Order: sequence, then structure tokens, then C-alpha cells
Amino acid sequence: MTQPATLSCPRTFTRKDGPELSRVIAGMWRLGEWDMSVQQRIAFIEECLAMGVTSFDHADIYGSYGVEALFGAALRAQPSLRARMEIVSKCGIKLVSTARPEHTIQHYDTRREHILASVDNSLRQLGTDYLDLLLIHRPDPLMNFDEVAEAFTGLQAAGKVRHVGVSNFTRHQFESLNRRVPLATNQVEFSPLATAPMFDDTFDGLQDLGIAPMIWSPLGGGRLLTNDDAGTAQLRATIQDIADRIGQSFVSVVFAWIMALPSRPLPLTGSGKVASIAAAVAATGFTLERSDWFAILRAARGHEVA
Repeated sequence: MTQPATLSCPRTFTRKDGPELSRVIAGMWRLGEWDMSVQQRIAFIEECLAMGVTSFDHADIYGSYGVEALFGAALRAQPSLRARMEIVSKCGIKLVSTARPEHTIQHYDTRREHILASVDNSLRQLGTDYLDLLLIHRPDPLMNFDEVAEAFTGLQAAGKVRHVGVSNFTRHQFESLNRRVPLATNQVEFSPLATAPMFDDTFDGLQDLGIAPMIWSPLGGGRLLTNDDAGTAQLRATIQDIADRIGQSFVSVVFAWIMALPSRPLPLTGSGKVASIAAAVAATGFTLERSDWFAILRAARGHEVA
């Protein structure tokens, strides 16, 4: 189980006729917390691209509506970067923020007019003419599947969005919208600390359709590295024992555990440290033994499989 001498993240199509993305995706949620100058952001993007991490995940609300503009400043300073990457963004949440004083309560909005306006704003902030992939951020109790499909197809016809998908949808919600417009992915939370998608039909349903999920918080939002409760400590020890035995890093083993699933998950990183992204990319270069994979599952769930 040796890792490649030169890190090179493979690429994959999320579905037939869907977008081709890097298997590891750079998550930009915390970009505003990384205290980077424009030139440092450019350097960070360049280092990701050099490792083959070409896909960058955004949402309009990240950084209280500020992250897309920070990323866009880097693209404006070095326009040649845009053609070398895929940009993913999300819409559908109205966040209470000083940047949106008209929002008096946090809520979801998947009406056609809101989706269209959100995309136009994201394009302005990012300084690009199109998004490679647009996702509905959260399922909306007032969501009309036909209206969302109409918005999606209109954006695609206008050339503003190349592919569409969703985030945090149940299997039934995903399949209902997918019958109306081809969805590229469902981005969901999954980690050894959040295993529900393996057991609630989310991953099974996507595998059946030949659609790869995207994964947010693969390290449990950092809790897998820092929490001291007994269950997490035992899980962390199990992962570390496997990592030490096979000569890989803790983070690489977690990402490899996730990517072993037959639904072909594409995990997001959440770090501004190149070394952390390199550890995720290294996971594409080896496969865990089945017994090690189940040892992590056993530690995650606190019991043997039945």
C-alpha cells in the first residue's frame, strides 16, 4: 500500500453525461477564516491544481455571503485559473446577515426567482460567466419540484450553469427531482462520526442510479481529530493503529475509508493547509483491506456487524 511519489488526484464523472470533477474537492466554506491575501489565495489555488484538485466547492452564504467574492478576487487577479478548474456553488438558504439586512429570519427559498437571482449574484462575486455545477443547498418544505426543474433547465439553456444537483436531500427527494431534470450529485454529510447515508438508502439509491455523491465534513467538522469523548477516542485510536500499520496518515485513512464505498463518493476538504489536502489526495493511491474498513465501521458504531 504505497502512495504515489507524485501526488495526482484522479478525475471522475459524477454520472453519465455529468460533470467531470477531481475525486477530492477543495471546500471553500472557511476561506474567509484563513487570513490569506489575494496572492496567497492564488498560490493556494495553484498548489491545489498542481495536485490535480481542480474542483472548488462554494455556496452563496459561505462566510456570511463573502467567500465567493474572496475567491473571485483571486480569479480576477489571475484570469487564466478559471479554465483550469470546476466551480461548484449552492443556493436556496436565506441567511440572516448584515450583508442581507432584508432577511429577518433564516429560511429556505427554492422559488425560481430566488434561484435565478442567486446564480446571477454568484457569477458576479466569482467573476465568471458560468458555474460548472449548481446545487440546491437544503431541501425546502415549500419546494416545488417542477419549479426547481424549470429554473435549472433555464439556467442551463442560458449557459449560466452547466450541471445541476442537490445537497442534503433524502433518497426520495433526490429521485423526485431527478425524474424532472438530470441531477449530477447529492452532497451529504458523511464521516465515521456520521454514517447515516450508508443505512438510510442515500448511498444505495445513488449507486443504483450510477451517480456519485459528494461528501461534506469527512472528518466530522474536525471532531474526529479533537473530541475526547470515549467513543470518539476509541474510533480515533482504531484509525491511528491502521494508519501506523500501513504507513499512511490518519487523514489519508479516513478519506480512503470514505472513498472505498461503491457509490464512488467525492469528499470535500475543509482546510487552507496544502498538507491537509495532500493527505486527502494521497488516499486515492491505496485501498484499505476489507477487515480494516470494517474495523473502522465497528469502532464508529460501537458494535460488531450483526
